[in-house]
Amino acid sequence: MYVLKWFGVIVLVLAAAYAAAFALGTWRWSGTTRDLVKQLNAGRTPPRTSRYKETELAGLPVPVQRYFRAVLTDGQPIITAVTLTQSGTFNMSTSAAQWKPFTAKQAFTTQRPGFVWNANITLFPGMPVRVVDAFIAGEGLLRPAILGLYSMGTMHGKGEIARGELLRHFAESVWFPTALLPSQGVVWQAVDDTSATATMTDGPISVTMLIRFGTDGLISTIHVDERATTVGTDTVMMPWECRMSNYQTRDGMQVPLTGEALYITPQGERSYFRGTIDRLDYEFAP
Repeated sequence: MYVLKWFGVIVLVLAAAYAAAFALGTWRWSGTTRDLVKQLNAGRTPPRTSRYKETELAGLPVPVQRYFRAVLTDGQPIITAVTLTQSGTFNMSTSAAQWKPFTAKQAFTTQRPGFVWNANITLFPGMPVRVVDAFIAGEGLLRPAILGLYSMGTMHGKGEIARGELLRHFAESVWFPTALLPSQGVVWQAVDDTSATATMTDGPISVTMLIRFGTDGLISTIHVDERATTVGTDTVMMPWECRMSNYQTRDGMQVPLTGEALYITPQGERSYFRGTIDRLDYEFAP
């Protein structure tokens, strides 16, 4: 009886300690991500134009023209900011399939390009890894933490981390396609009848993606020859792809609600993200 009594006390103490850590981590993490979104919005600049005009498609590669005619309508207001929620699974291993469920909220700005991705990955019930992935004012940030308290390592700054985050923003612009227009600064070049390259520049960083279009004229795959990733303790460059599907109409635009991100390693494809957009809220130019 004495042993059972103390066992019960220990369980209660551990449960209280966990509840306190969980609450503290949630509170701290909310404040941190709220501050990052404020920084993101502080860097916003007015859009280059307020409305999409089909006349700006003149001279673009044929598959790019088909794409914009499929996803936009003439007179569509330019998107200046986006908030979305998503859910899916994330592979926590670089060498095996360890898929864990996640939910996330993400904020984007289009001028200047940037985002804050605030995710909650469930390692097992009651044990979340909170992750912030961001591109703000030309700098990248990746910070995972167990319960939002215990850091698993932080990457922050310019160089490859910033380039990788701008690539992510660029690829995810399919969710707010007016950001891909030439009037918004994107430079398109022809490749063939079903693909083209697109280049986005932010300050000293310039990134280029190969974009492939499906038979329906919509973007199906985005490919980059080199994007930084971590293998063990090393940072290496590998080909990176995003695959888009399940296009649906949102605020008069065609956008993909399902996506997958992967690296192409010497051993083959390594998928690490499979997600679905649950909600999209746009802010438009006046």
